[in-house]
Amino acid sequence: MAEDGAKSVDALVEKLAQNNYIIDRTNATPIFLAMRLEKPLLIEGPPGCGKTEIAKTVAASFDLELIRLQCYEGLDYGHAVYEWDYPRQILEIKLQQESKSNADVRRRIYSEEFLLERPLLKSIRSQKRTVLLVDEIDRADPEFEGFLLEFLSEFQVSIPELGTVRARSIPYVFITSNKTRDLSDAVKRRCLYLGLSYPNVEREVDILKRRVKNVPEALAIEASELVARIRQDDELIRKPGTAETIDLVSSVMALGENTLSREVLQKTAGTILKDDIDLARFLSTL
Repeated sequence: MAEDGAKSVDALVEKLAQNNYIIDRTNATPIFLAMRLEKPLLIEGPPGCGKTEIAKTVAASFDLELIRLQCYEGLDYGHAVYEWDYPRQILEIKLQQESKSNADVRRRIYSEEFLLERPLLKSIRSQKRTVLLVDEIDRADPEFEGFLLEFLSEFQVSIPELGTVRARSIPYVFITSNKTRDLSDAVKRRCLYLGLSYPNVEREVDILKRRVKNVPEALAIEASELVARIRQDDELIRKPGTAETIDLVSSVMALGENTLSREVLQKTAGTILKDDIDLARFLSTL
């Protein structure tokens, strides 16, 4: 079991709050257990609900390096785990081919000196524990999940030329998904699970007070209530997250205002709605 994390759920809640991440005990418990048991944590929820910030804040709270693998369509094993430094290998072959046998040259160019660490490999080769963020895994192709299984089960990867590389220290692994597609049961079985939703008004007000310096409480409440109402519109293409609420409040204050009047919202609506159809729909209601 991990010994360098929080000693209790309450201690974790307090530790994260010290770094401006507000979370209740219910949602903090899976994070605590994942760290304590050294198990990957799958975090699912809508964009902007704070999934990625969990990994960032855990890294900051416990002074650990954050290693991020941003997923995308077409992501393959090489970009996620390791690659060989082909230009240097070719140069080395030219330098060695006259004085060394082919077998010796092959052993030379497929040594660790020519190995390029990508996020998964880097996270387990570090001498000190790291935080590995596999961000938006649902953006990657389903086939990519198969590459992850060995890593998630054993914290090791296979490199044909070198063999199996096992973890020097087990990273805290956080996998986020916006639920744009279902993940495989094989990945889910290897992880603990946390489902997040947008914060309620009270919690978002608390977040604003911590994230926006000198924000008037009345403005924080007004903005949080407005965004909460906007999120209830199921016809929106993209619902605003907490980051957008922070941008709204910051923009209003930057304009020297302290309330969400119609005129102010006409100027700042683009901070919370990032689609022209959503924006037009909202402005028509003012």
